[in-house]
Amino acid sequence: MKKISAVMTGVFLMLFILKGLAQSVAPAKPVNSYPLAVTFNKTTNLVFPYAIKSVDRGSRDILVQKAIGVENILQVKAGKQGFTETNLTVVTADGSLYPYLVSYTDSPVNLNLLFSNPQVSPETVAVFDKDSPTDEIALRSKKVIARERTLKGASDHKYDIVLDMKGLFVHGGEMYFQLALQNNSAIDYDVQSLRFFIRDQKKSKRTASQEVEVMPDYRLGNADIISHLSEQTICIAVPKFTIPDKKYLAIELMEKNGGRHLSLYIRNKQLVRAGQLF
Repeated sequence: MKKISAVMTGVFLMLFILKGLAQSVAPAKPVNSYPLAVTFNKTTNLVFPYAIKSVDRGSRDILVQKAIGVENILQVKAGKQGFTETNLTVVTADGSLYPYLVSYTDSPVNLNLLFSNPQVSPETVAVFDKDSPTDEIALRSKKVIARERTLKGASDHKYDIVLDMKGLFVHGGEMYFQLALQNNSAIDYDVQSLRFFIRDQKKSKRTASQEVEVMPDYRLGNADIISHLSEQTICIAVPKFTIPDKKYLAIELMEKNGGRHLSLYIRNKQLVRAGQLF
């Protein structure tokens, strides 16, 4: 009987201890997500107090990249119009978590947001507007358009539409892409978008998509419409860059309300052969 009594006492004591431990564990505290509205034709800038260490997006319908030359500004825009609500998670160097619920809108109220604390509403801030290029970049872009072809092989065509990279040049902190747009059909080609992306060569379905859009500093030439039976040359100036291993640059030309979409795939060995522009 004494043995049974001792065992029962031990059992009750253990249950008492476990109950106390369970009560001492605080319940998980939810972290609210900040609503973030983005659009297709404009870039939203998120400014953080510390360097960005990790970015995860819920779907490929939103495009993100760190601003060139800085570590604490994230640029976000819609990858397509009217996408289904998704999420975005940012972790900064101080260990703070910034979660967002991202939705589509045609006209965002604010494009530049400063986050001083992950649980505090942001302030609107003024950020340098890359749509106002220097006269120097504009002048060099004119020179690029006038240059003769220096490259071959980087071309795509479909249904009598041709996208062709004629040349690639570098000067200072800018790279200049000389692109030829040709329409050999009787139907005008209305351009929905002409965009640059750095992508993984191979991606597992279980891993997050690693796609970064390269945002132009300047564009010269008509890239809004390719009239029937015509050819034109344009120049796209972007901040200079090279491509990490197992990645490539995709240049995508999309037709508005159509299916004549074209793509160029540029490897790093082609980028590093860019000619000097004087």
